[in-house]
Amino acid sequence: MRTASLYTVLLLLLALTAASCKSGGGENKTATKEDSTATSESPEANSGGGEPVEGDWLIYHIGAEPGTLNPIVATDAYESVINGGNIYETLIERDNATLELKPLLAESWEISEDKLTYTFKIRQGVKWHDGAPFTSADIVFSYKTIMDPKVDAPQLRSYYQEIRDVEAIDDYTVKFTYARPYFLALEFCGGMPIVPKHIFENGDFNTNPAGRKPVGTGPFKFVKWTTGREVVLEKNPDYWGEKPHLNRIVFRIITDSSVALQVLKRQELDVASLTPIQWEKQTNSPDFKKHFDKFSYFTPNYSYIGWNSKRPFFADKRVRTALTHLVNRELILGKVMYGLGAIVTNPFYINSPEYDKSIEPIPYDPAAARKLLEEAGWVDHDNDGIRDKDGVKFSFEFLIPGGSETGEKIATILKEELDGIGIDMTIRKTEWAVFTTRLNERNFDAVTLAWSMGIESDPYQIWSSTQAEAGSNFIGFKNAETDKLIEEARKEFDRDKRIELYRQFSEIIHEEQPYTFLFCRKATVAVNKRFENVTVYPLGIEPTEWYVPLPLQKYKE
Repeated sequence: MRTASLYTVLLLLLALTAASCKSGGGENKTATKEDSTATSESPEANSGGGEPVEGDWLIYHIGAEPGTLNPIVATDAYESVINGGNIYETLIERDNATLELKPLLAESWEISEDKLTYTFKIRQGVKWHDGAPFTSADIVFSYKTIMDPKVDAPQLRSYYQEIRDVEAIDDYTVKFTYARPYFLALEFCGGMPIVPKHIFENGDFNTNPAGRKPVGTGPFKFVKWTTGREVVLEKNPDYWGEKPHLNRIVFRIITDSSVALQVLKRQELDVASLTPIQWEKQTNSPDFKKHFDKFSYFTPNYSYIGWNSKRPFFADKRVRTALTHLVNRELILGKVMYGLGAIVTNPFYINSPEYDKSIEPIPYDPAAARKLLEEAGWVDHDNDGIRDKDGVKFSFEFLIPGGSETGEKIATILKEELDGIGIDMTIRKTEWAVFTTRLNERNFDAVTLAWSMGIESDPYQIWSSTQAEAGSNFIGFKNAETDKLIEEARKEFDRDKRIELYRQFSEIIHEEQPYTFLFCRKATVAVNKRFENVTVYPLGIEPTEWYVPLPLQKYKE
């Protein structure tokens, strides 16, 4: 899909599973189709040539059901996959091939010399899917909604707090004015989620029915959402821009990856992410290769184990470091993930300049873990096999989202390690909606998850102390020094200087170990061969460009 989040708000993903084939961003150097390689400068395309034709559907697998399709309050990547570039649009977007910013709902923009004002000229004649005109009033309303503390959007609000005012100069001109410079201001102004004022202005925004029946300006219109089964979109005949070739996109919800693979093999799915074992062992038959192409590529993401710092076990960095010593990432990467990823040590995309490659992973070392636990006072005082301290047993729950097959395997491996060292860990698997609710309520001990990122990162959303109580800093990490570094980086427009600040930030995060950083996972995707113009860009694949030759079309409606 077109970049679902232009800006760098981080989105929740199932740990160690590709939530989608959507674009992510970053300096992706290679994309692999089976055994061939395509570079970002020369994207690989699967096309038989000829002019694109209209018709057919795309049946697209997603591994969990989104909590809402309201783009302002949503926090997971599943909403983003469905909405982004399909239903809702932003003022600007990134070019798939060059990664440069380009107009979308905005025709043009101007930036003041002091980088405090951003003025956008909006396309005229654009309509919402219900026929109402799209104007600057919708943009102003969306901004004010994001900033309303009663609206469940702390993850977004944190990025717009430096804006002093958003003004509709006229129906087709809007001006953003900042109180102080912010290096991602253009991306966040231009990439702000925009919702229709006339639909959302009355009643409770958080529970507005449009969260289940979205109305956007994009090339596809919402048709229906059948809970637990699918979300259906159809081509927008009145779309202002270049219309897609496909008539429908059906997002089929299947939480069990094994079931999804069987449905894929029956050709009842057209696009699906594959787990590592599916990629390596279960999709190599002649019949599968006859009907599907496989693609693997890096996108900006990282998976991790997060330790809730408010729990007595994890308040001490010696304990957190000890637990990292007990995660055998080399073994997991080779045996569980079949090498489809790279070990990471800090919270930036591994292929970006912001990532500090000088920080080495904390090694797997049970002896070092035992020593640190004893130094921290966690000893088996009563000889019952479980370490304790001040009368508290080292017994905790490890929360994982349903559908994360690889995450469950990692949790099982970790549990075996902890059992051997005197720590009692219970694995708790929940459906996605329950999982995210518990995160937001800070009702968990430890969790495995992943973040999907954008081109350039601002760590504020996850790591600022201001986000510890309501925001994406679920684990409650607080550090005055990292707060200062984050704030300094936000107003620094020189990328080299900003990277140096991020180096200092990453070193502190490494020392504190609030996360046990795991992997940057490769996207591994299967696509039915009846689709033409399947291109792997630096941002991933873009299904809205695809078409199906007439003899191969399955759905004539």
